[in-house]
Amino acid sequence: MLSLLFTKLSDPRFIVALVIGVITVASLIVIAMPFLQGDSLEERMKSVAVERERIRAREREKLAARANNKQGLRHSSKTYMKDVVERFSLSKWLGADEAKGKLARAGFRGPQAEIGFLFFRLVAPIGLSVFGSLYAFLVLNLQIGLLQKLAVVVLLLYMGLKLPEIYLSNTITKRQLEMRRAFPDALDLLLICIESGMSIEHGFRRVSQEIGVRSLALAEEFTLTTAELSYLPDRRTAYDNFYARTGLDDVKNVVTSLVQAEKYGTPLGTALRTVSQEARDTRMMEAEKKAASLPPKLTVPMIICFLPVLFAVIMTPAVIQVMAVQ
Repeated sequence: MLSLLFTKLSDPRFIVALVIGVITVASLIVIAMPFLQGDSLEERMKSVAVERERIRAREREKLAARANNKQGLRHSSKTYMKDVVERFSLSKWLGADEAKGKLARAGFRGPQAEIGFLFFRLVAPIGLSVFGSLYAFLVLNLQIGLLQKLAVVVLLLYMGLKLPEIYLSNTITKRQLEMRRAFPDALDLLLICIESGMSIEHGFRRVSQEIGVRSLALAEEFTLTTAELSYLPDRRTAYDNFYARTGLDDVKNVVTSLVQAEKYGTPLGTALRTVSQEARDTRMMEAEKKAASLPPKLTVPMIICFLPVLFAVIMTPAVIQVMAVQ
C-alpha cells in the first residue's frame, strides 16, 4: 500500500491531475458559494428597517405623551396667573423681552409660558422671604441677633429672585447640549436631501421626521422652521428665528451659509458640506478635549482610593514578618 502511494506521488502525471482536480473543485465551490448562502445584506437591511420603525414608534409615543403633558409646543397657564401678571404689570418691570428669548431657547413657547415665568418670578421671592422671616424670628428667636435674621431674610429673598432664572438657564443648557450632539447628524441628513434634489423646505421637513430619534428638541426646531419657511415672506427671517430659538454656533454657521447661498446663488450642497464637516470636527475636538481632561481628574481619586490599598498590600506582609520575629 505504501509502495503504491509512493509510486503515485512520484508520477508527474498523477500530481498534475491531482492539482487540476483540486483547482476545479475549488473553482466550483467559489462559484457555488454565493448561490448557497443567503442574502445577508438584505437580512441586515430588513432588521435595520424593523429596528428603525420600532424606534420611530417609541419616539412617537414619547412625543404624544409630551404633547398631552404640555399641550403641544405651547404651554398653558392658569387664569389666576394671568390675572396677577396683568394686575401688577409684571411684563414691564421684570424684563419680559429678555425672558421671551430665554423661554424660546428653553423650549417654552407662547404667551402662556411667559405668564407662568413672570408669575413665579413674583411668587418665589415672596414665598421664600415669608418662610425665611418665620424661620428666623420664630425658630431662631433666641439663637441669633436681629442683623443675622435680616440677613437670612434678604438671602432667601435674593434666592427667590434667582431661582426661576437658574432653572431656565439649566434647562437651556441641557437642551442646547442635546441639540449640539445631534446637529452634525441632522446636517448630514439635510445635505443628503439637498443633493438628492429636494428643496430646502422638503429637506427641513424630512430632517425633522428623522432626527427625532436623536433629539426631540432639534426635531421640534426643524419643524417650526419648516412652518416658518412656508408662510413667512422672507426666508432669512425664518433662518434667523431658527438660530434665535437654539442659540448654537453651528446653527449660526448654517444660517449664514443658507442666507449667502440664497443671496449670491452659490450651490447649497457645497456650503452645507463644508459646514457639516466643521460641525463634526468641532464635536470630535470636544470629545478629544474631554478625553484629555480625564487623567488630571482621575489623579486625586487614584491617590485617595488606590494608594492606601496599595501601601496596605505591600506593607502588611513586612509588618507581619517583623512582628513575628519580635
